Amino acid sequence: MSAAFGTGTLSGTETLRTERSRILAELLDVVGELADKAVETMRQEIPAYEARGAEFLADVREQVAKHYRTKLAVLLEERTVTFEDIAFTRRASMRRAQAGFELADYINAFRVGQQVFWEAVVEHAGRSYSGHEAALTLASPLMRYCDFASTHAANAYAEFQQYAAAETVRESRDLVELLLDGDAPTRGPQLATAHAHGLNPDTRAPLVVVAAVLVGADIKADARHAACAAIARTGITKHRTLSIVRQSEIVAVPALGPGGDPGKLCDRLQSVQENLLAEGIVLAMGISTVVEGTGQIPRAYQEARGVLEFLPEDGGVAALPRISPFEYMALRADDTARHLVDPRVAELLSEDRMRGGVLTATIRAFAAADLNLRAAAEQLQIHHNTAQYRLRRIQERTGRNLRHFTDLVDLLVAIALQDVQPPAAQPPATRPPATNPGRKRLVSATNERDGTADVPSAHEPR
Repeated sequence: MSAAFGTGTLSGTETLRTERSRILAELLDVVGELADKAVETMRQEIPAYEARGAEFLADVREQVAKHYRTKLAVLLEERTVTFEDIAFTRRASMRRAQAGFELADYINAFRVGQQVFWEAVVEHAGRSYSGHEAALTLASPLMRYCDFASTHAANAYAEFQQYAAAETVRESRDLVELLLDGDAPTRGPQLATAHAHGLNPDTRAPLVVVAAVLVGADIKADARHAACAAIARTGITKHRTLSIVRQSEIVAVPALGPGGDPGKLCDRLQSVQENLLAEGIVLAMGISTVVEGTGQIPRAYQEARGVLEFLPEDGGVAALPRISPFEYMALRADDTARHLVDPRVAELLSEDRMRGGVLTATIRAFAAADLNLRAAAEQLQIHHNTAQYRLRRIQERTGRNLRHFTDLVDLLVAIALQDVQPPAAQPPATRPPATNPGRKRLVSATNERDGTADVPSAHEPR
């Protein structure tokens, strides 16, 4: 938007900027009045809005006010509107679709809202030449905002319509219940529904099962269906994902297809979880291992449900295809396993975590390099002598020689147990800082990435 000031005008750049800021600040003070006017205009110009009651119109007013405040924030900051700015529109779009609104009427409401806002811009520009000129510089960014917001709203509306159309067919829910019981459809509408979602009972086609629940104290009635609709669009094949709301949970059965990449599917589901989080919908999602054929769906469902316990209270994604058996066993370990860790090893790892995790990173890199110290040093981007110093320090503190297989395994097991141990379970004196964000519960709990630590050790040579 700042480019709009670069062409040069009779009034001058600074005058334009001042006038723009004045207009936008004045509009910010009357957002409520503008929202009231927009809703009234919608009632007059769009019959579908005229026929609605007070509760519906209050919802519309709230959405209009949110859009006006977002527009003003974007314009005042002279930046481009982003998806995060208007994430709130998804659920409003879903409510319009649920209410039976035609998409044309819904998009027409965006036009009315934009018209009312532009008229207010012109009014507050005043009669001065600089005011008029400043108003003109707002025209283009306002059009871009309206185009972006209405396109996103239309996509969300269509997404939910597709989901709702599928959900109104009783066979979808009945099919999921049948599959969870270990049975398979043999004929009729349920078999057709299975084929439509890439689930052929006669083959051993790979698939996973997703179990998801909403978390939080204030769960809106429409949030679960919004999340279900988003999950239904995550398939990596030509088929939509079979996804239903089942009491308090969401169950989905994505088909991977021949050669399908479960990692790609997990990435898409992770994106769904993060996008919903931006919209205020907190989702905890468990993803099973890859199974072959619909006959394995009951087991996969139990896996997906069971892995949810690994997630913290603020939700996230627990994806079994992303973790190794070693990591899974560490996640399932009880307090006895942790008590078996040598106190010297536990003390070193706890201190190292407080200091950035460089020694932990060295142990991991050394194991990943098949005990090749030079290769590990290259991975860590440190000098060979520094890596050698770290190994000596680890041995001195723990009594473990990393070149001995059993000693190395002991250290790797201790690291894995520490990674999944909730910080609150550790003694206050040794409790590390929060380095494990809620949506990365199944990722290393130390603040390192790809074998490198955030900060170097203060005790090693430079």
